[in-house]
Amino acid sequence: MRRKLAAIIAGTATAALLLGACGNDGSDDPTDGGGEGSDGPVTLTITLNAIAGGKNAAEAAWIEDWVIPEFEAAMAADGRDVTVVFEPQGVDDEDYKTKISLDLQSGGGADIIGMDGIWVGEFAEAGYIQPLSAVGGSGVDEWEGWDQISDAVQNALSFNGERYGIPQGADGRVLYFNKDLFAAAGLPEDWQPTSWEEVLEASRALAESGVPIPLQINAGTAMGEATTMQGLLPLLVGTGAEVYRDDQWIGGTDELRDVLEFYRTIYVDEQLGDAVLQQEAAGRDTSFAQFAAGEIGILLEGDYFWRSVINPAEGVGTAPMANRDEVVGYTQIPAQEPGSGINGQDFVSMSGGTGRVLNPNSDNPELAWELLAFMNSAEAYEARAVDGLNITPRADVNAELLASDPMLTFVSDEVLPITAYRPGLAAYPEVSLALQEATEAVVAGDPVDDALANYADAVAGIVGEENVDNG
Repeated sequence: MRRKLAAIIAGTATAALLLGACGNDGSDDPTDGGGEGSDGPVTLTITLNAIAGGKNAAEAAWIEDWVIPEFEAAMAADGRDVTVVFEPQGVDDEDYKTKISLDLQSGGGADIIGMDGIWVGEFAEAGYIQPLSAVGGSGVDEWEGWDQISDAVQNALSFNGERYGIPQGADGRVLYFNKDLFAAAGLPEDWQPTSWEEVLEASRALAESGVPIPLQINAGTAMGEATTMQGLLPLLVGTGAEVYRDDQWIGGTDELRDVLEFYRTIYVDEQLGDAVLQQEAAGRDTSFAQFAAGEIGILLEGDYFWRSVINPAEGVGTAPMANRDEVVGYTQIPAQEPGSGINGQDFVSMSGGTGRVLNPNSDNPELAWELLAFMNSAEAYEARAVDGLNITPRADVNAELLASDPMLTFVSDEVLPITAYRPGLAAYPEVSLALQEATEAVVAGDPVDDALANYADAVAGIVGEENVDNG
């Protein structure tokens, strides 16, 4: 294995790296452990919001037990004395964001930094991070891994058309449905709606057959970002619009009106969903339990729902379904009409996730790139999968590892190539909240025009009226 890994490392090396590393002060002391140019020992650091025995413990264990020893051994086989130090964190995401912001702002920080994709644009605009190729050198664009990561997935750690990092994983949103409830309602087991109207038609049939909640699409502020990611944004991209495009935030447009009208149809006009559930503090968890109990017919959720929430494996799912594989169907989210989605798509999705970036303050940026490439090699993801299946950003790894799970394979093959991402800008959380408030108002019975106007005013107050597209 290590001989193979050494070959991976060698494949990303550059002429400068073959010379070793030296410090930023220009010292040629081979014992200074400094930057590129010396032939002495080098120390690289990694920081992630993961820690043994705490947050993201499996990730921390993979770094400490596999990445570090394997990379150091591969370096040694190449004649280089490299030590990798893991600086674990196990704190609230916002606290972690603050820490790495201060590190980068002060010119410090680890060589490789774990970062939520939603922060990338904000950090890039602040000048804290730079495009990968600007930091890691020519070897970045030549990396074999890019051919295995679709453009859509690369967008998770991209900004303004440039790669700022490598996604750590990938996820996608789909429509789940209960096959038993569908059969009782005379609906097909291989259901694939091609429009919002077909989703409503199936929901009406479920209602007529006595299903308590035919359709659940998250709404309101109680569900927080789940409303935006598992509700409004997948619908919005189905109209061909995005929350942020061409330096403009969406305002009171016809597309957003259509989304809010769809919510009104579900929760007010036809009562195909439970409006009260959207206002409960634990509404999302309740919806999980109701789906598992056969009380919800159709649910818009991410693959997390399949591999974690309803996973029948002992000790995994919070609402396990022993008959998950037989009863639960999944299908792509249709655009409003065929071809009306972003990029003229028939089907749409949204994705999120984290990744890793290179610190532009690194004394050893090209060597840090070698480590980052190593952490995203096929072998590295295969080693990481020992602790459980997840969709990786790499198509070659997914083809091998996910073969035993048709649902995750479906997301990898069919959903990820067409997915979209939230804008990684500082204003996004406030805009997201304003969108949640708009859905909450509509579900509570307020006129769509009022909710749309209030949202347009709110977003103008957040980002400035000149930065809002009102159609």
